[in-house]
Amino acid sequence: MAQAREYPTRQIRNVVVLGHAGAGKTSLVGALCYAAGNSRRRDQLESGQALTMTTPEEVAHGVSMQLTPAYAEWLDTKINLLDTPGYLDFTGEALAAVQVADAAVIVLGATSGVEVGTEKVWEYCEARGIPRILFVSGMDRENADFDAVYEEVKSRLTPKVLPVEIPVGSGDSFRAIVNLFSEKTHVYRAPDGRGEYDPAEIPPELESKFTEWETELQETLATTDERLLEEYLEGGRISREEAIEAIARGMARGEIVPLFCGSSRHGYGIRALLRKMVELFPSPAEAGPVRAERPGINQETELAPDDGESFSALVFKTTSEAHVGGLSYFRVYSGSARNGSEVVNAGRGAAERLNHLSIAQGKERTPVSVLHAGDIGVVGKLRDTHTNDTLSSSERPVILPGTRFPRPDISLAIEGEGRSDEDKLGEVLVSLREEDPTFHFEFNPELHQTLIRGLGELHLEVQVERMRRRWGVKVRTGQPRIAYRETIEGSAEAQGRYKKQSGGRGQFGDCRIRIEPLPRGSGYEFVDAIKGGVIPGKYIPSVDRGIQDAAQRGILAGFPMVDFRIECYDGSYHSVDSSDIAFQVAGSMAFQKAARAAGPILLEPIMQVEVVTPTEMMGDILADITQRRGKVLGMDPSGGRTVVRARVPQSELYKYAAALRALSQGRAHHTRSFSGYEPAPESVAKRVIEETAGKA
Repeated sequence: MAQAREYPTRQIRNVVVLGHAGAGKTSLVGALCYAAGNSRRRDQLESGQALTMTTPEEVAHGVSMQLTPAYAEWLDTKINLLDTPGYLDFTGEALAAVQVADAAVIVLGATSGVEVGTEKVWEYCEARGIPRILFVSGMDRENADFDAVYEEVKSRLTPKVLPVEIPVGSGDSFRAIVNLFSEKTHVYRAPDGRGEYDPAEIPPELESKFTEWETELQETLATTDERLLEEYLEGGRISREEAIEAIARGMARGEIVPLFCGSSRHGYGIRALLRKMVELFPSPAEAGPVRAERPGINQETELAPDDGESFSALVFKTTSEAHVGGLSYFRVYSGSARNGSEVVNAGRGAAERLNHLSIAQGKERTPVSVLHAGDIGVVGKLRDTHTNDTLSSSERPVILPGTRFPRPDISLAIEGEGRSDEDKLGEVLVSLREEDPTFHFEFNPELHQTLIRGLGELHLEVQVERMRRRWGVKVRTGQPRIAYRETIEGSAEAQGRYKKQSGGRGQFGDCRIRIEPLPRGSGYEFVDAIKGGVIPGKYIPSVDRGIQDAAQRGILAGFPMVDFRIECYDGSYHSVDSSDIAFQVAGSMAFQKAARAAGPILLEPIMQVEVVTPTEMMGDILADITQRRGKVLGMDPSGGRTVVRARVPQSELYKYAAALRALSQGRAHHTRSFSGYEPAPESVAKRVIEETAGKA
């Protein structure tokens, strides 16, 4: 197989493509690669044929679910493109891509504009401070409205947006784009995906808009540099070359965000976007050095994006393929990666070899002998290296800052359908966790269930599909059992007396206790109030231990009892027959009597829930929260959206993400975290007690 071309650092651009689900990211990446001649086929998402939609799960659901690299070669430059999912269930993939990119293209649908996913990815880019281009996709769609999207961007994302193109028409009549740099209209020859065009004069009906936006462009650029400002005020015009340099500087400082438009399906506007990514986005050399940790010596160091520097690379994604095995996608931050070279994973103390070095174009890979500083590649069969690990030279081992992945908070209970499935399940869960840091699993001994956790219900559904497809493991999933608690509302006293005689040495333990409630969240408290040695000191811990053991089994439904104080104030003992075990039994007996007399109640776990919803849908969201026995704590409106804060019983949140999507047409999302315990309503308590009694 032919080797891929090598690109020096200054001829590389690392670009993450972001946006809300359905905005057109995957189509745009495919269109860029096709127009550049690096892909031989045009994407057809409807039939599952997309360059960067490669897994059976993605094809089946019709949405991107993972970070997928591709590249386009344009103007003697290699543009590494990182396609990302738009669903918040897979936000870990987007965050990993943002971590290794130097710039971003944020895609907005021409009919949908700024959506909740758009706002989220904007926040990711703001956090990293990387320059951005906004691209309004789907101008050929019915009801496309570039001006409306522009106004929405100004009000909800940034006032620093600067349109640099004007679409000519929309929907079926979209055939051309006025370019403010060339001051010409690009009239496209055919909707063949290649985006070739002929220059023409500006249509008369757009001359006033062109004058308005071109003046805004000139004035904005003049403020970025004193020399340009002086030139502009003296009546001069900023040339195209000066404008490009000024916009690039403004983007690097976060002062300018250019707005482009086009049609990925037809290829309109794609060539202009390719050119501007080369001209406006920084190379890894311009993006600057990265700080890293020197393990073992507690020292930070700075690594320059230069081939002469010692080698370092961050693995930002791991996956596996049939007949290939593990694949590690990485970005070189310093030095160069050479095929067959030996490196170290300093974080795990492991040596690795970079065999089968290649670059990825969707699911296709092309061998390469060397990747220079700043480039992105893939290597197979690393033994001890996973996502977020650093590879570096053995002479100067370092650890690079990795992606800070969100904590998964949606749970499912899981078990193998058969014995062989159950035997293989543990190994499969470990493999999935290594590939996806936002996927967690645990065995909960209290609930006697294996729980898987993810960022959303679709996220977990897809992981279950992967278990079946890749490993042949069939599983059943269901609602996780709820970790209820028990407590008391009143106070009581009781005696526990254990006496057993069986012919030899007997067993004797006797204690009297008081029980009283404590404030919620206080836990358990034991007070030794014995006077006069009526119970020898060596047996007091036994009473305590017996009470704690019994409290773990509960009184009402078998759940641990919490938030109470025990005072052991009296008792008796036998000089021969008393023992540690006898006083444990006596303590347990006393606790059960006292707890039953003290008004035991069931506590249910409550979750703190934050829902981000379009304001016009807030009524339905609030009604649904109320139906789930939730209590709304507050609402914070901002830019057409409202953040609703509420406390909702955990038992009412099973599959809430799917219900929320249905209520909001996919425009709302939520996060949740444990808040505390509250008394369960009588109807809920009765049901839980009956269910547990039936299983006893």
